[in-house]
Amino acid sequence: MTSTTGKVMQDQDTSPVTDDEIFGGHEGGKLSVAAARPISRPRDLSIAYTPGVAKVSRAIAEQASLAQRYTWADRLVVVVSDGTAVLGLGDIGASASLPVMEGKSVLFKTFGGLDSIPLVLDTTDVDEIVETLVRLRPSYGAVNLEDISAPRCFELEDKLKQVLDCPVMHDDQHGTAIVTLAALRGANLVLGRDIADQRVVISGAGAAGVACARILQEAGIGDVTLLDSKGIIHRGRAGLNPIKEQLAASTNAAGLQGGLAEALRGADVFLGLSGSTIEAELLGEMAEDPIVFALSNPDPEVHPDDAAKHAAIVATGRSDFPNQINNVLAFPGVFRGALDAGARAITEGMKLAAAEAIVAVAQDDLGPDRIVPSPLDPRVAPEVAAAVAKAAVEDGVAG
Repeated sequence: MTSTTGKVMQDQDTSPVTDDEIFGGHEGGKLSVAAARPISRPRDLSIAYTPGVAKVSRAIAEQASLAQRYTWADRLVVVVSDGTAVLGLGDIGASASLPVMEGKSVLFKTFGGLDSIPLVLDTTDVDEIVETLVRLRPSYGAVNLEDISAPRCFELEDKLKQVLDCPVMHDDQHGTAIVTLAALRGANLVLGRDIADQRVVISGAGAAGVACARILQEAGIGDVTLLDSKGIIHRGRAGLNPIKEQLAASTNAAGLQGGLAEALRGADVFLGLSGSTIEAELLGEMAEDPIVFALSNPDPEVHPDDAAKHAAIVATGRSDFPNQINNVLAFPGVFRGALDAGARAITEGMKLAAAEAIVAVAQDDLGPDRIVPSPLDPRVAPEVAAAVAKAAVEDGVAG
């Protein structure tokens, strides 16, 4: 619910959600297809279907670009998953991932005004997924990749960008990165600090961790120290895959080695994306009044109350703590802006513009417990969409 000023009115019911409510809210699925125009007379039927529809089909056959005007494909997002990295559940398969993809489609419609269709594919072969989406290309306008395990997700996204002439984005990577950058911008505005002077420790080198490292570098962060399950990623470390080799060459300027304790010593920001837990006392080794983003769900790496004993600002991915870093702040507006601009791709400039738009919405009432807007704030998606569309034009990818 929103007020007439556009600010969010929070739901006052804070009681725990019951299992009956959860399963009842999913019974029969969460999506349906609605007709854009009513069919109540024979005349309506003749226009919507035969014989009238044949004229439109002939016109598109003669001039393919007319499909953008006379079908929904140009404004349709497909939400694609193979079910290999679903939420915190891991590899649960295509069918079990479908409720999540349906939920994503609901969010596209609710916040971005975009129609979308979930596509869960019963294959984990990257080339098979690419071939499937290439063959389906006439039916959609953009691809949202979701819950696909690393490092396959990097290869899949790269291949799709090469062969498809439409926006493609893996939200677990880039949606997370956009909102994280926005939150860090907001936190630094509250504290009067500059991102260029900071060192960020990222615990977790999966899809989200890699994307966050890259967008922070694009945004001018002072330095990034990235850790995987074997410790700090550094030059010369054995067994690194090509993605981590690239990151080893561009991060960890001090050449740190070891584990989380060594990485956190003197660091300004902790960003948790690993699903593991850490001892709150380690945060005491960071720089004075650090920033802590413990984003693992459903259990943050460190409880916010414990983190707050050491940190000036704490954020999580959960809605029941302040400063929720939630991808819904990004992806509806990013895709809306890309499609509004007729963009052929989603560029780094468009992602950076999205992050700046998110923090701008919260600018008037930023505080230690409000470094980003509420995910329910109705101003966010339109502002993000406008900024992304403008960036698409500036980056030369607009149609």
